[in-house]
Amino acid sequence: MGDVAVAGYNGLSKFKGKKHNILSMAIMYPNLLQVVALKKSGITNIEQVKGKNISTGSPGSGTNFMAEAVLKALEIPLDSFKDSRLSFTESANALRDNTIKVGVWSVGPGTSSILDLSTTHDINILPFTPEQTKKILASKSTYAGVELAGGIYRGIDKPVPTIGVWNVMICQKSLDTDLVYKLVKVLFENNAYLMKIHPSAAYTTPENTVKYSSIPLHPGTIKYLKEKGIDVPSRLMP
Repeated sequence: MGDVAVAGYNGLSKFKGKKHNILSMAIMYPNLLQVVALKKSGITNIEQVKGKNISTGSPGSGTNFMAEAVLKALEIPLDSFKDSRLSFTESANALRDNTIKVGVWSVGPGTSSILDLSTTHDINILPFTPEQTKKILASKSTYAGVELAGGIYRGIDKPVPTIGVWNVMICQKSLDTDLVYKLVKVLFENNAYLMKIHPSAAYTTPENTVKYSSIPLHPGTIKYLKEKGIDVPSRLMP
């Protein structure tokens, strides 16, 4: 996830001052924050997590990283709720069993665990208010206000305002330029094949890599982009 890549590149947050020698190879697709509660819980706003047992995702996962960043931006103390820190499947099962009240996913929609849960239980995907979105975006430049489309999950018929972050394919800075060039060439020039496997591959393009990469690009990627006549801004030069 782009926010985690920035933290690792700059040695911030959970990377505790240790900068990692990483660069961006390509942009993949956007993750959407999906905060789920059962309708019968009566929970309709993320600020209602206080005093509840919830799951912000597996320890060390991108979901947990994003969930905690969003909660901090909204000034919801991390010690104001119990965090079970479960995997996607575990979170869905815990919601089903009523052992947690809210589960957080940061993933491309629709994800199988929420799809499965929504077939047996009425769910809410908690929307972010304009004020909440403004606070979150002010805290993280890699985040964007987006809408989760209606009709993906049973019972969620209208778009839900949420937060998105682009996934970035990262690599070691030390990787050989020609190797990375060949890898991104294969990736970008077989997009039609990748889309047959998963529609989110539609986002994996040279143009999106330049537009949304959150850290500088590897020289191998830059070599390919220049070959295709695509300008690389100075902020993405290693």
